[in-house]
Amino acid sequence: MSLYFQLKRWLVGDPLPTSASEEERLSNAAGLAVLASDALSSVAYATEEILLVLIAAGSAALTWSLPIAGAIVVLLVVVVLSYQQTIRAYPKGGGSYIVARENLGLVPGLVAAGSLMIDYILTVTVSISAGTAALTSAVPTLKPYTELLCLIFIFLLMVANLRGVRASGQLFVIPTYTFVVSIGLLILLGLFNQFTGRITNTESVIQATEGISLFLVLRAFSAGCAALTGVEAISDGILAFKPPEWKNARITLGYMGVLLAFMFIGITYLAHAYHIVPHEGETAVSLLSREILGRGPLYYFLQTTTLLILLLAANTSFADFPRLCYFLARDGFLPRQLALLGDRLVYSNGIILLSVCAGILVLIFRGNTSAIIPLYAVGVFTSFTLSQAGMVVHWFKERSAGWQASAVMNSLGALTTAVVLGVIVLTKFLLGAWVVVVAIPIVMGLFLAIRRHYGYVARRLRSRQLRPIPNPRPKGAVAFNPAIVLVGNVHRGSLEALEYACSIADDIVAIHVDVGTTQREELLEDWKLLQTNIQLIILDSPYRSAISPIVEFVREFEDRHPDVFSTVILPTFVPRNWWEELLHNQTAFFLRAALRANRSGVIVSTVRFYL
Repeated sequence: MSLYFQLKRWLVGDPLPTSASEEERLSNAAGLAVLASDALSSVAYATEEILLVLIAAGSAALTWSLPIAGAIVVLLVVVVLSYQQTIRAYPKGGGSYIVARENLGLVPGLVAAGSLMIDYILTVTVSISAGTAALTSAVPTLKPYTELLCLIFIFLLMVANLRGVRASGQLFVIPTYTFVVSIGLLILLGLFNQFTGRITNTESVIQATEGISLFLVLRAFSAGCAALTGVEAISDGILAFKPPEWKNARITLGYMGVLLAFMFIGITYLAHAYHIVPHEGETAVSLLSREILGRGPLYYFLQTTTLLILLLAANTSFADFPRLCYFLARDGFLPRQLALLGDRLVYSNGIILLSVCAGILVLIFRGNTSAIIPLYAVGVFTSFTLSQAGMVVHWFKERSAGWQASAVMNSLGALTTAVVLGVIVLTKFLLGAWVVVVAIPIVMGLFLAIRRHYGYVARRLRSRQLRPIPNPRPKGAVAFNPAIVLVGNVHRGSLEALEYACSIADDIVAIHVDVGTTQREELLEDWKLLQTNIQLIILDSPYRSAISPIVEFVREFEDRHPDVFSTVILPTFVPRNWWEELLHNQTAFFLRAALRANRSGVIVSTVRFYL
């Protein structure tokens, strides 16, 4: 086994068979930790973002934090109730992309998908940066290493998620609930100190640099709406729960809403009561904790749990980004590699892609949370609005029992989130939100370009009338020559490979690897149309690997044909542009490497079909 595979096994673990997928489901408690950590962790920075905007208008303006937080909690209730309707309507998973595409059309669906993809990447970047800020607030000597720490944390999260859903759930349950309990105790102790007159922090006099205005209040509101990011994650991840999936998802979403509302309004109230003014180098939660708990062990314990939950908050994106990529890849809008399950029954390629994108953003923004926040929430509220609008159309089309109440709830959700989206774009546009507004159509253009490429490849490979394949040359006419032909589907590329095999070999077998997605009856019907006596063998791959079953079959084939050279024939197609190679699985390349690693003596021939 190569060093790469040994390292992979050590980091990720042994492969899991497809049959183990049911065992990888999450309980409600684990589901809350895995899918709601983003939303719950936002209380660590949402209040601070409100205060950082209001502080421009001086000390008096900080009192606006309470009504702004109250408005955000009302918005949270509306969004949670709306998504509970979505879960009921789409019990197999109803993310914004699916809901918008099915009910509003292709373009709104792609807008929702592009918005969510951008937001998921930003979620990882913000969560990791905020978690690192909590660490450097407690240990200022680490501040020069902010970017390096962010990259290390992203790598550790990537490895944890590559190990599988259940493994990541077990890892994240304790830190998530420790954070919730710690914040709850902080709030209760802070309220106790207030009611018993033990507050010692006096209000600081801050000079205003601008006046209180409606625009300033709306800016603070849009900054605080970062608290709602991640609310959709549970509706995307319904199938990650144990049966009955949709009921457990609705219950978990309700718990998340209650916990988030309590923690957010509690921290905002205490920040007002203790006259907390955030400043460079220390977060608002750190300042509040220091006032209530002092600089003792409890303070450092809370900062540690805050660090952990913020790091794990990125796990919401690691859970949902790969799943969204799967749906898009399945529909032809992203590379097909993103639709493949990895060794541990997770979409490994999507996890790696998310990690790379987040790492790049960390380097661009130098791990500064405040620099990234203006880009935040635009994507998520775009997807909120399109999803809820799609649900309104869904109810009017379906008209099932109780559809009127559901339609009213989703209409309220669509209207509310549309207004908030307008406020966010208006108030954050010049601060950086324009980047997301511009990026969404660019990502949509990428989706459509990939879809056009796959359509072109399908048209070039499609053979409307499958011509008969000549039978192999009779044995004895020439020296004994066995060959194996790999067949993905019966199309022009595989036909030419079979014809080449018949011209050089007198004992031919065709093999197809089923990784769990093969339409067997359709494949066998197409094979019959070739009118050939070449046998087609379908190899099952319980671990979803196309390479391992082929290598094993080739080894056995060689054993049955000693003292002669066997030939493995790989049909491949050559695209027009180099970048189009990235959209395909490169099975031929990996198979060649695997055969070399196993010291196979076969001859590998490639039959190229030029597009």
